[in-house]
Amino acid sequence: MRSVRGLFASLLVLTILALMASPGAAAPEGQMTWAAHISLAPTWFDPAETSGIITPFMVIYALHDAVLKPMPGNPMTPSLAESWSMSPDGLVYDFVLRKGVKFHNGDTVTAEDVKFSLERYRGASAKPLKESVAAVETPDPGRVRIRLKRPWPDFMTFYLGATGAAWIVPKKYVEKVGDEGFKKVPVGAGPYRFVSFTPGVELVLEAFDQYWRKAPNVKRVVLKAIPDETTRLAALKRGEVDIAYNLRGELAQEIRRSPGLTLKPNVGQATHWVYFADQWDPKSPWHDRRVRLAANYAIDRPAMNQADALGFAKITWSIIPSSFEFYWQPPGYSYDPARTKRLLAEAGYPNGFDAGDYFCDAAIVNIGEPVVNYLNAAGIRVKLRPIERAAYFKGWSEKKYKGLIHGASGAFGNAATRIEAFVAGGGTYVYGSHADIDGLFQEQANELDPKRREATLHRIQQLVHDKVIVAPIWLNAGLSGLGPRVEESGIGVIAGFAWSGPYEDVKLKAK
Repeated sequence: MRSVRGLFASLLVLTILALMASPGAAAPEGQMTWAAHISLAPTWFDPAETSGIITPFMVIYALHDAVLKPMPGNPMTPSLAESWSMSPDGLVYDFVLRKGVKFHNGDTVTAEDVKFSLERYRGASAKPLKESVAAVETPDPGRVRIRLKRPWPDFMTFYLGATGAAWIVPKKYVEKVGDEGFKKVPVGAGPYRFVSFTPGVELVLEAFDQYWRKAPNVKRVVLKAIPDETTRLAALKRGEVDIAYNLRGELAQEIRRSPGLTLKPNVGQATHWVYFADQWDPKSPWHDRRVRLAANYAIDRPAMNQADALGFAKITWSIIPSSFEFYWQPPGYSYDPARTKRLLAEAGYPNGFDAGDYFCDAAIVNIGEPVVNYLNAAGIRVKLRPIERAAYFKGWSEKKYKGLIHGASGAFGNAATRIEAFVAGGGTYVYGSHADIDGLFQEQANELDPKRREATLHRIQQLVHDKVIVAPIWLNAGLSGLGPRVEESGIGVIAGFAWSGPYEDVKLKAK
């Protein structure tokens, strides 16, 4: 009998070991390296500081996890919360947390961490989000209840998409190390844990094999900062990196011609536009609508699209992505240099004028530079001023720039979230606003009928067009290069997302 028991025990151990070795439960292995077109900034390691753009989520999707988040096939996928519900009156949101989920330091994710993360959030769109919340309650460690002051149809859109408030950090750890300490050694609940960060060089992450959804396929993830695009392409060709972001124009064509390399286009939700920061100043030429119209007719967007994005970008004439809820299709502007000259002359500038600086994120000079060239050719004399991305958006939010600002955002949300951040009074990047637009924006925020709300948001977008608040450029197409080792890059897998994701699903080819 004892020998039968021993045999049974041995068979059980062998069975468990076989299951552990099965392909479905394979341990993470290998290293996948990305060449990023930006210098990585520690502010992007902390979900509390997201800035209304998509860039921080390049890191956040690896390090952290959210209550719910955009995932393949579902923009509101239950993650740290396994379920959620809203009361019939729209005033109470209940979230039931997934049991046993751990942060990288071994702490269990609890309702207190969810409450702490929302209350700590201070990034873009924090004001409308927090002003809507009456209380965050934690009835027990596995449940969170958020009470609103009034029904707000966009609560979940702002909470989950336009902000980083739903991405959860460990309360005890943050309180122990402080905000700056957290950015030096971030701890999250995502598929990868922090290993090291060398400013201006690279971020190294390692698979967190206790990640609740699944153990990642790749053992180590490295994000290298390589701002120069020719250097990024050279690194890809040499096999030093597996994925290189933002390779444009002739370099993208070179990827197509290179054996073993693959060009991966991805039209997400990143719109680009020119913001006339001085239009609110009566003494500025930009105060005259005709001058702003002239700038719009001066830019040959289709030619830019072919030269820079190989025709993959979409010219949608709006700061709001065409895929967003409540999008309104504005009329377009033809490329018409003669009309530009006529409008400038009518406004009193027959010989053009000195327009000062054109401020631009250094990582998207490829789009800003041709716009500047077109404006200069039309007599609107501007100088390109590229600034590193984190500092660029910080300076814009602090209203430090004058003249022209190259606007861009690929953040999740809907028409209302973009309008709140970039058009309506009090928005993070708003220099001035119009009373009629501000009034309509408040009206739609309180409107529970979807059809009436859509009509109001369409009217706001029409006014943005009629008042020529911006010169829209396009809905960007990300062009990335993939090396021969990549089986699954994750690019384009999450609808609208600009980067690879989910990181736990990226995969190298078998050796």
